[in-house]
Amino acid sequence: FSGTVDLGQGSKTVHTQIAADMIGVPHEWVTMNNADTDSSPVSFGTFASRGTFIDGNAIAVAAYRARQRLLELASRMLEVDPEDLEIAEGDVSVRGAPERKVGVAEVAATASWTYGEMIVGSEGTLGVITSARLRAHPVAPEERRAAWAFASFADGLEALRRTLQRGATPAVLRLYDATESKRSFDGLDTNVLIALDEGDGFIVEGAMAVLSEECRTAEPLDVGLVEHWFNHRNDVSVLELVVRAGIVVDTIEIAAPWDALPAIYEGALTALQDTPGTIAASAHQSHAYLDGACLYFTFAGRGPDPGDDAWAEAFYRRCWQVVLDATLVNGGSISHHHGIGLVRGPYLPDALGAGFEVLKKLKAALDPRGILNPGKLGLPSPFGASPWPAG
Repeated sequence: FSGTVDLGQGSKTVHTQIAADMIGVPHEWVTMNNADTDSSPVSFGTFASRGTFIDGNAIAVAAYRARQRLLELASRMLEVDPEDLEIAEGDVSVRGAPERKVGVAEVAATASWTYGEMIVGSEGTLGVITSARLRAHPVAPEERRAAWAFASFADGLEALRRTLQRGATPAVLRLYDATESKRSFDGLDTNVLIALDEGDGFIVEGAMAVLSEECRTAEPLDVGLVEHWFNHRNDVSVLELVVRAGIVVDTIEIAAPWDALPAIYEGALTALQDTPGTIAASAHQSHAYLDGACLYFTFAGRGPDPGDDAWAEAFYRRCWQVVLDATLVNGGSISHHHGIGLVRGPYLPDALGAGFEVLKKLKAALDPRGILNPGKLGLPSPFGASPWPAG
């Protein structure tokens, strides 16, 4: 689909050829619709002989991404590494063994739903994983580190958004709000961003240059903060002391589009701070992507009687509720990589909408006796109701 206007210069032919050549399918397989604004953008016209350069390059990038996805899916079907596959004349085949092949159309048919991804992401409710293949990568030859201080958490998020959407993807981008910065970096009273990238030297240099440009209004900090993070990132020894002191503590991670993150951050933190018994509430951004990022909230609280388990459970439930409510109302996702389990389960129907009914039907079809990890994902269980109802 394209809004390019063909005035006889042959853009339809050129653009379909670019897509076909990039993917590896016959030219006649590709059609172009540029006359329907219900499916393609409005075009103001073709000027300055730039249609092929601008739209052609956009098509090449999109087709390349489609090709990479096809190779990824075909690698599972043919049980080989994607790098050992090639696409030509509408078939995906194994290099050196052309008889081992599968049609592009057949591969594309699996793109909307692949059973492997569904099973792996079901947290054991739809199947049991019996084996897995892992890929080893060479040790990165180059590495660069940097750190900055931002006046506000929102300013840091905006700098990260601009960086990712310019195409730079440093391996580590972690933004801490003022509360977490004080706790994690020896009392620094600011919003700390630490960054690290590794890989080919030219790519690393380019990515960090883009990041540095987008952080130009922030204050550069000692790069040693990155080393400090490396040395302490998995140290949770203090939690034992906190729990023994009768303090209820946990973390909640969520994900959301860039434009929703500031509202989720402010809404969740305000709600946590307003929850009776809260003594600390903070957040950091831990994973960033082209279209959004993950936020990690931490809360801690203590009641009048440290031994009052009923108060502790009510406080714990309330903190989870206010964070997930703030996430859903602002268009976020209730989990990034920690999964759904029991605690998030009651919120999954609202998060998935009509998709939750599809999940229930899959569960009934693949596990009619309900014996696979019962009670998780908010799914009905023959063994009783979930111990973690919403609210």
